[in-house]
Amino acid sequence: MSAVHSPLQARIVQWAVAPGDLVAAGDLLLILEAMKMEHEVRATVAGQVGELFFAADEAVEAGALLATLHAGHAAAPPRQPSSSVEAMPTALRPDLQRVLDRHHKTTDASRPEAMAKRHALGLRSARENIADLCDEDSFIEYGALAVAAQRSRRSEDDLIANTPADGMVTGTGSINRALFGDQASRAVVMAYDATVLAGTQGMRNHQKTDRMLGIALQNKLPVVLFAEGGGGRPGDTDMPIVAGLHVATFASYARLSGQVPVIGIAAGRCFAGNAALLGCSDVIIATRGSNIGMGGPAMVEGGGLGLFTPEQIGPAAVQHANGVIDVLVDNEAQAVAAARHYLGFFQGALKDGLAPDAAALRDVVPENRLRVYDTLAVLNGVVDSGSLLPLRSGFGIGIHTALARMAGRAVGILANNPQHLGGAIDADAADKAARFMQLCNTHGLPLLSFVDTPGFMVGPDTEAQAQVRHVSRMFVVAAALRVPFFSVVLRKGYGLGAMAMTAGGFHSPMFTVAWPSAEFGAMGLEGAVKLGFRKELEAVPEGPERDALYNTLVARQYENGGALPMAATLEIDAVIDPAQTRAWLLRGLLSARVRPESGARFVDTW
Repeated sequence: MSAVHSPLQARIVQWAVAPGDLVAAGDLLLILEAMKMEHEVRATVAGQVGELFFAADEAVEAGALLATLHAGHAAAPPRQPSSSVEAMPTALRPDLQRVLDRHHKTTDASRPEAMAKRHALGLRSARENIADLCDEDSFIEYGALAVAAQRSRRSEDDLIANTPADGMVTGTGSINRALFGDQASRAVVMAYDATVLAGTQGMRNHQKTDRMLGIALQNKLPVVLFAEGGGGRPGDTDMPIVAGLHVATFASYARLSGQVPVIGIAAGRCFAGNAALLGCSDVIIATRGSNIGMGGPAMVEGGGLGLFTPEQIGPAAVQHANGVIDVLVDNEAQAVAAARHYLGFFQGALKDGLAPDAAALRDVVPENRLRVYDTLAVLNGVVDSGSLLPLRSGFGIGIHTALARMAGRAVGILANNPQHLGGAIDADAADKAARFMQLCNTHGLPLLSFVDTPGFMVGPDTEAQAQVRHVSRMFVVAAALRVPFFSVVLRKGYGLGAMAMTAGGFHSPMFTVAWPSAEFGAMGLEGAVKLGFRKELEAVPEGPERDALYNTLVARQYENGGALPMAATLEIDAVIDPAQTRAWLLRGLLSARVRPESGARFVDTW
């Protein structure tokens, strides 16, 4: 005989058996209730039910004898549950089915008309962009069941059908998992949905955004934001607020700067609050058809500033030229690819990249020292093939800034552009370089500088652009660098501009080397002759005799200011074969380290 005891102090809700019944091991004997929760008591052996010692609705103590079972009887046939005992389900439970149905209403498939309109514009949905960005089956969505805070003016069915996720899809996913592994690839992804209330910022999607930004900060996860949308939404009536200026979203997003990589992507129209978040991003990737502005047409009109179409406000061509857009692409697919490429530089090292043809570098700089050339050819001839990602290519074009890899290691690159102002550094180029150095320093990327500059741009028109303050940014930022810095002088290394390109001076970098084509001076050598030898030149009659003396003096300056004399006086560290540039940089990177953050502070000059 086997005894059945109560596992806890409880009340008997219902017996599922009667004396004499045959039961199999695992069959339900009775149901107990304690603290409003029901507990099943099942048979531990097969047998015949003996005496029942308590009736339904009686209270029992823990350990009380409830019934006896006479073991050893033939196995009982399968019992049919009584009408009061739940049967095994043959379909999905109603509560689960409701959840699945509700989630389906958040998908693109449930809104074919909205998707058709979106695709007719040549644009993708928020969920399509996220699916393209994140690795397959890696995205988990937060807040999918939210709707707009407009219950006082719209029905629940209307809100569910027309304001899914309150116009913003948020969650975490993996990006570049195949390259960097599961943990290193995790990121927070947020996408405003332009098919829902024009991608405006509602109170619920503000709450979702704040939730995700907190997760990103706490777990040091990169953030990718698809920012398309019209800014703040005035139609949310469920919240007892007046202006909504207390929301934490903008401060929370800005707080990520310097903590994790933050990427903003714009396609279509991105105005007001959406643009403010975009502008706080480390890098902005935008399509050629995008419009970005701190106020859309309604806000401009409301300010009494005139009537404009959305396409007239902040078109991509303007925002690329003024530096707002870092990477300009044709469409959202390219924007997602660029985001993957950019983020990869901050996710870890790769195995050795494919080295380009080093010998080709020997012919990049023309023998004619007055002939311009493309320094991007130098960069592509040094870094891993296919890794170069130029940033802000439409702005400050006197200096190229780019991310790339060297034997799989991420680096930042600066290079003068002699095709613009002969490589002279103007205010825009200096601002671009200074901010880029801050970006690399913050995230621990070594900096490589390729120098070909006659110095800082000068002249009355230039000084009217606050040149003094702008170009000095390069010195102040470089003085606070914790990352290794390497300089290669390709041709002109003149004056303060060349010093700014070498982190403040030729001995500030880990090394400063030069190609045989390099030339140096405190200023342009022709100008140095005219100023330094004015008396000697004026003592000779104008004409062929003075011209001959001038040419002789200039030639002497070039001879004295060549790469070899500079190396002989130890003002630079070496003169190298251009074909050895990659090898020098790779060995230098092995010798240097990124110093821990020291908390060093400086007051930006601009």
